[in-house]
Amino acid sequence: MELNQNDNPYIVIEKVSRNFDNNGGRMAAIQDINLTLNQGEFVCIVGGSGCGKSTLLRAIAGIDPAYEGSIRIEGKEIRSPSKDRGMIFQDHRLFPWLTAEANVAYALNGISRAKKKEKARSHLELVGLKGFEKSYPKQLSGGMAQRCSIARALVNQPSLLLLDEPFGALDAFTKMQMQNELLTIKKNLGSTMILVTHDIEEAVFLADRVIILSQRPGMIKKILKIELPNPKDRNAFEFNRLRKKVYDELFEVHAAIEDYVI
Repeated sequence: MELNQNDNPYIVIEKVSRNFDNNGGRMAAIQDINLTLNQGEFVCIVGGSGCGKSTLLRAIAGIDPAYEGSIRIEGKEIRSPSKDRGMIFQDHRLFPWLTAEANVAYALNGISRAKKKEKARSHLELVGLKGFEKSYPKQLSGGMAQRCSIARALVNQPSLLLLDEPFGALDAFTKMQMQNELLTIKKNLGSTMILVTHDIEEAVFLADRVIILSQRPGMIKKILKIELPNPKDRNAFEFNRLRKKVYDELFEVHAAIEDYVI
């Protein structure tokens, strides 16, 4: 079991497993996950396809409460979704019939229309979409649509942001731009973030710690601290040493090199 980083961790995950029915039998997706996170930490989870990365993320989000074990945030057991936890998926999932502003405002309840508009516009500006408030999703590029999705996830000011391969479908340059934007947002808001990715470079660039999962059933194989000065230099020797270390850990588990972006 991982030792707590401090005496009062923000998130405590203890002995978490998730099994699914499979052709009359039971399939274990994740098994005996133990992890703690501090407030304001950025953690990336890496592993091969089908190792349970997204399963773990959905359990933390409260979208999938049928796990065994315990997930506690600030001491409270998680079994259902909450506005305190925002989630961003690989596809933007914006409503095509709503403008960017209306998509962001849709996540807001219990406030006036004027206040919704004000908050939606301020969060679109936060992600660099000022001037695109009245644009529809089909009028936005892939990166812009993901920015809008991030704004929608942030508009309720969640203390925890969960990201399930949000930049996986973007081209390399747009992906790097979005990674920088995400770090800027984190710095401005101080949110705790957990990101699932196949991209080793992305994990090292974004994370304070990288969690490496085994093949299914996913178990924590290694936790690697990323102790690099910010802003991180992708070309620095130490950055590439850590990237190779994550790769080597994954290669021990998975024989197919081509499964990973390096």
